[in-house]
This record gives sequence, structure tokens and C-alpha cells, in this order.
Amino acid sequence: MRYLRPGAYLERADAPDARRALLRSDIAAFVGIAETGPLDTPVAVQSFRQFQSLFGGFIGGAYLAYAVRGFFENGGRRCWVVRVASRLDGWGAESAAVTLANADGPLWRIRAVGPGSLGNGLAIRLSSEEYPRTAIDTAASTPLASVVASVAGFDRGSLVRITQETGAGVVEEQFRVVSAVEATTGRLWWRHSEPGGQLPYDRALAPLDANRPASVTGLTWRLSVYRDGRLVAGYGGLGLVPEHRSYGPQRLAEPVWPTRIGADADTAVPVPPPVVIEELRTDLTRLPLPFTFGPFVELTLTGGRDGLTRLAATDFIGEEPAVDDSDAVRAAKVRGIEALNLVDEITLVAVPDILIQPLADPPFEPEPLPVPNPCLDCPTPPDPQRPPQGFRSPGELPPVFDDAEVYRVQAALIAHCAGRGDRFAVLAPPYSAARDDAEGLAAVLAWRARFDSDYGALYYPWLMVPEPRGGTPVRAVPPCGHVLGQYAWFDNSVGVHRSPGNRALAWALDLTVPVSIGAQEVLNPVGIDALRIDGPRGLRPMGVRTLSSDPDWRYVSVRRLLSMIRKALFLLSEWVVFEPNNADTRNRLRVLIDGYLNALFRRGAFAGASAEEAYFVRCDESTTTAADRDEGRLIALVGVAASRPFEFVVVRVGVQANALEVDEAPALARVA
Repeated sequence: MRYLRPGAYLERADAPDARRALLRSDIAAFVGIAETGPLDTPVAVQSFRQFQSLFGGFIGGAYLAYAVRGFFENGGRRCWVVRVASRLDGWGAESAAVTLANADGPLWRIRAVGPGSLGNGLAIRLSSEEYPRTAIDTAASTPLASVVASVAGFDRGSLVRITQETGAGVVEEQFRVVSAVEATTGRLWWRHSEPGGQLPYDRALAPLDANRPASVTGLTWRLSVYRDGRLVAGYGGLGLVPEHRSYGPQRLAEPVWPTRIGADADTAVPVPPPVVIEELRTDLTRLPLPFTFGPFVELTLTGGRDGLTRLAATDFIGEEPAVDDSDAVRAAKVRGIEALNLVDEITLVAVPDILIQPLADPPFEPEPLPVPNPCLDCPTPPDPQRPPQGFRSPGELPPVFDDAEVYRVQAALIAHCAGRGDRFAVLAPPYSAARDDAEGLAAVLAWRARFDSDYGALYYPWLMVPEPRGGTPVRAVPPCGHVLGQYAWFDNSVGVHRSPGNRALAWALDLTVPVSIGAQEVLNPVGIDALRIDGPRGLRPMGVRTLSSDPDWRYVSVRRLLSMIRKALFLLSEWVVFEPNNADTRNRLRVLIDGYLNALFRRGAFAGASAEEAYFVRCDESTTTAADRDEGRLIALVGVAASRPFEFVVVRVGVQANALEVDEAPALARVA
């Protein structure tokens, strides 16, 4: 508001929502196998429907789709997905494609937008669109420009065909590119009149017979994309000339996926077209000629490959590029888990597909055709039976990874979280340790003994979820996605300080192994978070511990709260760099940090009855000495008393002095 006169003004100034002011801690990331979509590129999705449109649906060779759906079904709102596949020559993922040619040779390559055998189910229909069409005033025209009845529909860069009858039914035709459109005089220029305005294809028109009619027709093409006989997309008015306003390779270009998204991002990636067009001509200065086929052609995309047969643990882990690597080398190395470093807002991570137990996708078996009735003179032929919507032909299957490879990837995931300090990993044991015939709890206990970190948690056993692919009613999947969905739900509804446990899991029917009370008494003390079916209360996570042997970092909520505070303090203090290192700057930083911690205290993130008991912030001469100031350092000391969850509630019932007495007390109430 602009103030123009002295006086008092009343303005509305609502208090900011402390929950929105804090950093989001509910953003998850999944690294896994999908049937389509970009490789080794983080893509944000905000619903399972959007995941399906970008990466496809459920397949027998991956758990990724099951994990993402479990995430959203249990309260997740936003996640990032990184698709992995092999890059080995002759075995790596490839996109299905088809090549279109003209008289000069290959012209366009139309390929599926994502590598994979799913693209082999795509077909294209390309038809010519001869519009607009108008008559040429041959008497008023010159080889450099033609006067036409109407210039509507013609643009700079339009490829056109000029035709004129020469007698005896013979029609001469010439192909030219419109260099300029002069609406006031009704001229189409074949050679631009202004210096510097010419196109590389500017050509003077061959002389026309002034006594015979001639016409000019615009040439564009319509591309229709079909999957299993169903139209999925259509694009009209595609031009062959790069300067055309609807140049095919530019209109259907490779999608630009995000490479770095900060913590303030709140949008998802739009759905790309099903196919992209690549220009195959090497000399773009030559006059482009139309396609050699007639007015219509139908072709099927072929050559798509999933790249799963030789999938390896390194495809999930990636490789950290060196500082002196070229851009091409860095792009080749930034894969899998390493690609997650491109996104700053991620706080939760999982790699479910390193645990894959691949299952072949069921083939499509059409129902037998009815026996024709001989009594009917002209029986109506039955319509061809097509696969159902979303059906996927059986493709490649990944290998079953042994325990050494599983540990290698999960250890890399833990190291990724610990190295960044702002992320938390959710793990599951190999299927061999989570199935019915496992030898007691020995297998999962042995797997737990491999880790000692406060940046991850191990959940046991696996879940049985509905099988959308058919064939069997349920499928065993790792619980990573479901658990991360509950993490996100608690973060949004209460806060990151609330331990993510004791809430019923959605989209889960059963466990691969029933966990008894006695079994949980063995699992919980060593830091294995059990999933249990508690009678009518349903299936719930009943553990909230990390994989750390340090009692100070025993609980998931404590680790994640401190990680969020660490990241927030980093962001809050960025402005201090190059500021004067004096008392005013130190006091401003202290007030800023104090305000942030006070907002957390009001939400119940800290123990203590008052703010003084919950946290402290020191940023003065006692923390930043004269020697520190001489070295250009400013030091702030921050301490918090993180609240810890009650794990055990003991109810004592006894008789004293002929009276019933009930004493309810927490068995664990120590404050960090």
C-alpha cells in the first residue's frame, strides 16, 4: 500500500502459519525399476496417477510402483522417483523407434519418450494435411514472389507445393519454403527481399505460364499415436522446416526434466508426450522434401529394450563424479542414488527394487471365438479382441540380487544419508529373511548386525498387498513405501518430532511372517522395527528405532528432528556470509535462530516446561572470540532437548489397605 498523507492506518497482518514456515520433512525419494520414463533423472510426482502417467504401472519385475502407491495410500503428498536400468552396450535400455524418409534419405526418427519394451506396443499413423490451398495470380507474380488469392494459413517457414497444368493432363510441381508473408499485397516471398532476412532454403520459383492456372498448397502432417489399437495422442500441423511455427522435432522434443529443485518447490513435472521426434538430416540448409509415402502411413515402433537382464548393484548406486570430469562423463556417472544429490528437498529415501523377486507378467489370452451359427446366412465376424487397458506384454526380468549386492546398495544408501546429514533411509531385509520358511528370527537378526547408523531404520517383515496385475490375489513387497507414507503423514499432521508408529497401514492385507509378542521382544531391543497385526487394530508399525547402537540416537524421531534443525540452521545463516562480524550481526542471527526453535517448541518438538528448559542459543563474544573474528569466523552454539517417545507404558494394579489402587506410569520417560 502506498501512503500519501500523514495519519494512522489500519492494516490486516495475519500471523504466519508456523507449520508452513518450517522446512518440509515429508519429501520422499524412491530409486527403482519402472517400465517407462527417463533414466537416472529425479522426477517429482504428487499422486500415484501421475506416477503411472510418467513411469507406467505395476510390473512383475519391479516393486517401485507398489512402493509409490503404498506411499500415497498412507499419507504421502510428494516424492521423487529415479528410474534405473543397465547401460551396457547391447544390453542397456533402448527406446522403441521407427524411421521416416524422403527422397533425400532418412528424415525423422520417431521414438518412445522413455526407454523400454513398453514402447514396442506403440504405433503411429502419419497423414498429410494439404491446407491451406489458394490460387496464384501468374500474371502478377515473379520468380521471387507470388501474388495469391489469400495468404491466410501461410507462415514463414511453411513448406508448400506449387502446381500448374502444362497440358495433356501433365502437372508440374515445385516445392518451396515461404520466406516471408506480405499480407497487405497478398504476396508469398520465395526469396526474401531484405538483406539478412533470407532462409537457407530461399529459392527463386521456376517461371510459370501466365496463361494457365496455378495454385500453392501448404504441406503439414498429422501424427496419431496408438497403443494396442487405442488412440492415446494426436498432433496436427507438424512442419518439416526448422523455422516453421510447428516444426515437428521442436514441438515433440525430448522433455526437459528438472536437474535441481530446492526446498521451496511445490509443483510436479507435466506429463510428456508419448513419443518424441528427432531430426536425422545432417544438412539443414537444403530444401526439405516431403515424405516419400502417400497421404497416409501406419508404422509400429520396434527395438525397445528394458535393460534389466544385466542390471547390477552399480546401476542402483551410481558413481560420484570427479571434479575434473567433463560434462558428458559427469552425466554418465550421476545415476541411481547419486542422482538424488541433484534435489535438495528430499528427506526420506528407499531403494525397494534391490530386493526384487521377479515374477513374469501374465500373457494376454483372448477368449475363444464363438462357434458360427450355420443357420445364419451372413454371420457377423467377431471384433478382434484387444488386451485390456494397461496390459503389458511380458518383457525382461531383472536378476535376483544376492545378499552381498543387497547389502552393498543399502550400505551406500545409508552412507548417502549420513554424508548429506539431512536424509533418512528406510530398509527392509532380503526376502530370504522375511518369508514363512525362514529359520526363526536368526536371518533378520544377522542382517541387522551388518548396520550401525542413526541415519536408517530396518522394518520387518514384508507386506502382502493386493496384486493389480491379476494371476494371484496378493503379492509380497518390501514395506518401504508404506512406512515412508506414514512418516510423511505424521510429519504433516503433527511434526517430525512425532515418532512414526502405531498407526494402521493402508493398502496392506497381511504380513509374510506373523510377528508374535515374543518375537517383538527379541526384535525391538536390537533396533528392528516390527510390523504387527494387533487384533482388531489392524496392521501397524510397532517400532520407532534407528540402526544405531548409541542410546542418544536410538529413536527415529530424534534423528530426523535434529537433521531438520541442522538443515534449517544452515539456510537461516546463509545471509550472514560477508556481513560485518560485530555484535549487531551476532544478535540478529541469535534472534533468527531463537525464533525458529521457539516455533518448534510451541509445536511440542522439545522436552521441558518452558523455552528455557527446551533449548538455548548463544551467539556473542563467549562463542565468537577475538581470534575467531580475526579468522573471519562467526560461531553460534545451539542446544536442544529433543522429546523422546514413550515406548513402554506400565499399569500397576494391586490391593493395599483393602482398596484397589491403579498406578499408570511410563517406563521410559527420560529426556534427551
